[in-house]
Amino acid sequence: MSTGEQNRALIASLIRDVPDFPKPGIIFKDITPLLASAAGYRAAIVELAASAPAAIDVVVGMEARGFIFAGPVALELGAGFVPVRKPGKLPGDVYAQTFSLEYGHETLTVHTDAIAPGARVLVIDDVLATGGTVGATAALIKQLGAELVQVSVLMELGFLSGRAHLASLGIDATTAVLTI
Repeated sequence: MSTGEQNRALIASLIRDVPDFPKPGIIFKDITPLLASAAGYRAAIVELAASAPAAIDVVVGMEARGFIFAGPVALELGAGFVPVRKPGKLPGDVYAQTFSLEYGHETLTVHTDAIAPGARVLVIDDVLATGGTVGATAALIKQLGAELVQVSVLMELGFLSGRAHLASLGIDATTAVLTI
C-alpha cells in the first residue's frame, strides 16, 4: 500500500457519521476525531498539499472548517492564507456572496483587498457537498481579479453532485482526498 493510500485509509477511519445533524435527514461528517489524531491531521494536510498545482500564491479557506485545513496547507506550500468569513467578521470593506446550502442559505465575505489581481489561488475546504460554498468563494475570487486554479477538499460527498455544479460554473480543477 502506498503512503497516499495509507493516509487516505487513516483519514477515512477517523471521520464519523452523525445522523440528523444539523437537522433531520442530514448525515454530518464529523472530522473532530481526525483533528484529535496528530497522525490523522498530518495525513490530511499532506494529502491536500500533495494535490496542489505549482506556483500557488494564496490558499483560501472558508469559515469555519476550511480554516482548519487551509492555513496549514498554505504553510506547506509557502503561500499566503486568506480567510473567507461570514458577515460581520471582517473589519474592512468586503465583497459578499450569498448561496444555497443543502440545508439553508449562507453568505460569505472577503476583504476587497485580500488577494492581488492575477494571483494564483487554491481553495481548500473540508467537504464538497452541493458546491454552494465553493461556488460562492469562486465568485468572490473572481471579483478580486484573481485566478482560481484549483479546489481541493478533504472529502467529496459524490451523491450530492457538487463537482458537477462546480463544472457548470467553469470550475473544472477539483480534487478530493476521499470521495464518499
